[in-house]
Amino acid sequence: MSPHSQPKAIAIGAHPDDIEFHMAGTLLLLKEAGYEIHYLTMASGNLGSTEYSGAKARRVRAREAREAAEVLGAHFHPALTDDLEIFYSLDLLRKLAALLRQVQPEIVLTHSPQDYMEDHTSTCRLAVSAAFARGMPNFRSKPNRPTTDQELAIYHCMPHGLRDPLRRRIIPGAFVNTTRVHSLKLKALAQHQSQQGWLNQSQRMNSYLLAMEDMSLEVGRRSRKFKHAEGWRRHLHLGFCRAESDPLRTALKSNYSINPAYEKLLEKGV
Repeated sequence: MSPHSQPKAIAIGAHPDDIEFHMAGTLLLLKEAGYEIHYLTMASGNLGSTEYSGAKARRVRAREAREAAEVLGAHFHPALTDDLEIFYSLDLLRKLAALLRQVQPEIVLTHSPQDYMEDHTSTCRLAVSAAFARGMPNFRSKPNRPTTDQELAIYHCMPHGLRDPLRRRIIPGAFVNTTRVHSLKLKALAQHQSQQGWLNQSQRMNSYLLAMEDMSLEVGRRSRKFKHAEGWRRHLHLGFCRAESDPLRTALKSNYSINPAYEKLLEKGV
């Protein structure tokens, strides 16, 4: 990346609305800090409805995702597959690698390696491998794109429910203060109108927007510093950037707070 070019960040979620739930506040702050921001959900959301057919749900949710990305001021990228079809496959890896070579992000925001459903964890694995392959000329992307050599850092958001699949609490490595942009994050999530009834029925979320609000407040409470927050864990640097590289911290300054409890866990090797 040229030292004079605009830095870029991409959020890679599994389904339409995952970015708004877990990553959008940080994405908005990066935009304010001068980053060009990008928005991709791996799956179309075609199964997220009891009201529409799969084909209609796919169209409706694509429209809602585009509208949400517009609210965020992010470049929208179409989904690469359908719900429950996000497998760690060569075809999806080639497609995602092509996109990352095209965008050339300095920051990748994606799901936690531990989460309540496989679409989320498979998205995480694909994002990490596609980022790793950005500079491998012998790995052919689809479509084939030139390799890139920019440093990038990967950050994993908090899992849905803030716990792993075995109900253990996940501790963030850092907190991002999203209080000031929370209303805009909420507005972006509200674009996914088709999900209100679906999540009420399928996952007992009595209020779609309230569920995000509660999660945001809980992470803020855990920070002991911010009202609303998103939690992040930074991926190991090997194959991606220098050991000391933490571009999220550099960009967000006082809105980024290292979690000392997580640092203690790292020291203990837990």
